[in-house]
Amino acid sequence: MQLRLTRGLVRHDLHIVADNSVSDASARENGQVCAARGAAYVRLPANPWTVKNPSRSHGAALNWMWHNVLKPAAPAAFGFLDQDLFPTQPCDPFEPLEDAPFYGDLRWAGARWYLWAGYCFFRFDAVGRQPLDFGLDWFAGLDTGGANWEVLYRDVDPNAVPQRPITAFAALPGIELRQAYCEWRGSWLHEVGLDGDPSLKAKKREAVLRLLEPALEVSLRSARQ
Repeated sequence: MQLRLTRGLVRHDLHIVADNSVSDASARENGQVCAARGAAYVRLPANPWTVKNPSRSHGAALNWMWHNVLKPAAPAAFGFLDQDLFPTQPCDPFEPLEDAPFYGDLRWAGARWYLWAGYCFFRFDAVGRQPLDFGLDWFAGLDTGGANWEVLYRDVDPNAVPQRPITAFAALPGIELRQAYCEWRGSWLHEVGLDGDPSLKAKKREAVLRLLEPALEVSLRSARQ
């Protein structure tokens, strides 16, 4: 669904799916979807944090992509998206980089801040020579992506980083927020797949798909044009 929506709604040159799946069967299915949708596909090697710690596993995956794909390719700009984040309106996530070296959704840990790993974009000429680390800094309370505090964020005014509104909502009517937690991040819908009541996961997914139906129609029209 993300590939179908980004193809018609998001200005970009290349969408790469970096697959950190535990199951080889899931990985094969993901590879087939990418081939059908015209996206590049990378099957990531297993890392020691898989299953044991999702945040550390996520950080290791991003670092692998940085060192083995992005840094050697030296694109003008690049970004990371969580797999459960969906655009619903036409957008250009790289446009803010014309005035800023990087941007995304800010997260705070005390006086320190960092860009949420699920939506962050960087201009290569501003960060390509830095010793980037998209892992976490557990002792400082910084989740995935927070280890870049020392090399990227500490000397930058967070008020200068472009922001978008973030609104939490329950995907299911009559259900408490935390049981069916979702977010609007600007015009992007975040399913927050790791949060909420596991017994409601299927119904929550159905509700998210219904919310995405109008955007999918717009995306299909745009892709045909």
